[in-house]
Amino acid sequence: MKIDDALQKAVALNNEKAENKSSAKANETKSPAAAGESVTLSPLASQLQSLEAAVASDNVYDADKVSAIKSAISSGQFRVDSEKVADGLINTVKDLLTTPR
Repeated sequence: MKIDDALQKAVALNNEKAENKSSAKANETKSPAAAGESVTLSPLASQLQSLEAAVASDNVYDADKVSAIKSAISSGQFRVDSEKVADGLINTVKDLLTTPR
């Protein structure tokens, strides 16, 4: 199956957040801020922070759809379309074979 680009981007953003937090903690322990110092962020940095907050609050998946599929599976009503699965596998293999490494 293909993984949605939005999911890959969200995972990449989460990894970057974790790396940034660990590097920020390392910087805090090395040089504590003196009292009275102030930091001013550029408009671009402020915009990036607001985008980061928006992405963090956004769900990567549709929770209602997941719960509907779970209930269909548990009740035995979920049906797998084998043609769609086969087509998806073939397309994924094609993508993997044509993607330069």
